[in-house]
Amino acid sequence: MKILHFSDLHLGVESYGRIDPASGISSRLLDFLAVLDQVVDYALENRVDLVLFCGDAYKSREPSQTQQREFARRINRLSRSGIPVFLLVGNHDLPNASGKATTTEIFDTLAIHNVYVSDHPDIYRIPTKSGLIQIASLPWLRRSALLGKEETKNLSFEQINRKLEQVLTGIIAAHADKLDPGLPSILAAHVGVASATVGSERLMAIGQEHFLLLSNIANPAFDYIALGHIHKHQVLSDNPPLVYAGSLERVDFGEEADEKGFYTVAIETEGQTGKHKVAYQFHPVSGRRFLTITSDIEPEDTDPTTTVLKAIAEQGEKVGGAIVRLQISLPAEIEGQLRDNDIRDALKETYYFTIARDIKREARLRLGQFTAEEMTPLEALKSYLETRKVAPAQAKLLLEYGEKLIERAGAK
Repeated sequence: MKILHFSDLHLGVESYGRIDPASGISSRLLDFLAVLDQVVDYALENRVDLVLFCGDAYKSREPSQTQQREFARRINRLSRSGIPVFLLVGNHDLPNASGKATTTEIFDTLAIHNVYVSDHPDIYRIPTKSGLIQIASLPWLRRSALLGKEETKNLSFEQINRKLEQVLTGIIAAHADKLDPGLPSILAAHVGVASATVGSERLMAIGQEHFLLLSNIANPAFDYIALGHIHKHQVLSDNPPLVYAGSLERVDFGEEADEKGFYTVAIETEGQTGKHKVAYQFHPVSGRRFLTITSDIEPEDTDPTTTVLKAIAEQGEKVGGAIVRLQISLPAEIEGQLRDNDIRDALKETYYFTIARDIKREARLRLGQFTAEEMTPLEALKSYLETRKVAPAQAKLLLEYGEKLIERAGAK
């Protein structure tokens, strides 16, 4: 049995984008749809048994009609081809009021064939071309859905989190008790695990978040634990495999070096023992590249523009089609020598670029409570002599000579 596990699509992230003239929609939405198409194409070409999505289809709790339409088109391609799709509800899929629908609830409402939506903990036994598989679900649950007001009264945030951890751990254990040991079993959870390496999701957080300990979720009753919510793909445990698929597309420069993609999971039942042998593999997708270029210019540089252009050229083909931030550090006295048009022309093959200048200014000499620029020449000389503790008689003589020199310079 072969399962495709992906998560955290976040359609609706439009940073660094522009309006695509052909379609009239955000070019960044097209980027996110392009990587989703790679997932769907792989599933169809390799005839996987199940596609498992572990939450956060959209960035917003109220996605636009266009975003919903494009997501539905991809899910429809899978379901019409006979591949079951399991959609777990993440924190970005939940409405801001309990009476409103989740972002993926429409698939359940219309009873779309081969599409299963989980917005509450449950166990689903799903028929596939290779037999039944059981999915124990743990969607993102609000604190109000897990704990009553009286239970949290007068408790600190840390104490509330411990109670949440206990409730969620109890749900996982209850799921494990209900499993059929003869069937392949997966726990699909949209949750934070305390030992995970976090990514851009911390900047996209909605409300207060709770985390589970690894020991509370790594239940050996499951053959594979498919996780969503953390954007950096990672394996937290091998026995059982406890895996974050990560997000599909880079959101910002914090994910510049992150590889994005999905996992395939193969579960094989051994004939004699009936035990399930599990193998999993990460598959990268080709998403939009983020690239940081830095150029540090020294004060003695006689042609700072050429230095910047050289830093850009050194990146070669990486610049083309990438979202680029150019960071230039240079002294204030040569800032005016930069030729902006030449630099922008060198970045014309990028998808999007920003230029930031870090101007280094020399510390101004302070004489008492004033800087040298805020004083007259004679006042500055007087303050200087005082700070040097020159004898009064000598200081008086120097001030007289200084005044005459200043007058002569003014006369000229």
